[in-house]
Amino acid sequence: MTEVTLRTDHTAQATSDEEHRLRRELAAVYRLVAHFRMTDLIFTHISVRLPGPEHHFLINPYGLLFEEITASNLVKIDLSGHPVEDTPYPVNPAGFVIHSAIHAARPDAHCVLHTHTKAGCAVAAQADGLLPLNQISMEFYGRVGYHDYEGVALNLAEQRRLVADLADHPAMILRNHGLLTVGETPAQAFLRMYYLDKACEIQTAAMAAGSELITPHPDICELTARQLAGEDDSSDLQDDKAYDLAWAALLRMVERIAPDYKD
Repeated sequence: MTEVTLRTDHTAQATSDEEHRLRRELAAVYRLVAHFRMTDLIFTHISVRLPGPEHHFLINPYGLLFEEITASNLVKIDLSGHPVEDTPYPVNPAGFVIHSAIHAARPDAHCVLHTHTKAGCAVAAQADGLLPLNQISMEFYGRVGYHDYEGVALNLAEQRRLVADLADHPAMILRNHGLLTVGETPAQAFLRMYYLDKACEIQTAAMAAGSELITPHPDICELTARQLAGEDDSSDLQDDKAYDLAWAALLRMVERIAPDYKD
């Protein structure tokens, strides 16, 4: 009995440590989104799935600016959108509809990030969607889904269509709405969003210049997408440390500009 109790206590402690780590990492992502001006006041949301069979995940407390979010004030909810711990904060209903659907359908989507940036919304309103105009945008070549606008995401029936449109892509453009990325970690979801939004900025700037746009051959676009995803073994050299190095640099920046994120 003692051995079983000790093993149970050890498992519970490991789970608690992992949740604490994920809280800090998710809070860092919120601060980064605020720093890079990808916020929409208290709206939009980022969530992360917690380990364990309960299907709990963390999401922002509705009403706080992203620059106010800390590891401890993130709200833990279940797939029904109900808090599973005492909290003084509500949860954005639209955040629950979008995020719970993707977390439930995609085991690899541990983190889901949604934004309403100016450039993202602009491209979401363009019939052709994201174009392969630059190396940055080619990361998403053939790897972004599109979901038609159905109004504010307050209807549960929309969840099935959201999931179907995302499919197995790492990113989705919500037409007439905004951008969404998923990742196996908060770091991966953030870096994908940073570059998806950057790709949209490049596209709107290129289109505003008024000149004829050029795009590389589709084969080159696909090759670049595989290279950036670490899926290409035909190149002479490989860069498999780029994202880890970028994330480490971003964490150092958060420590300097918003050290209270860990509170």
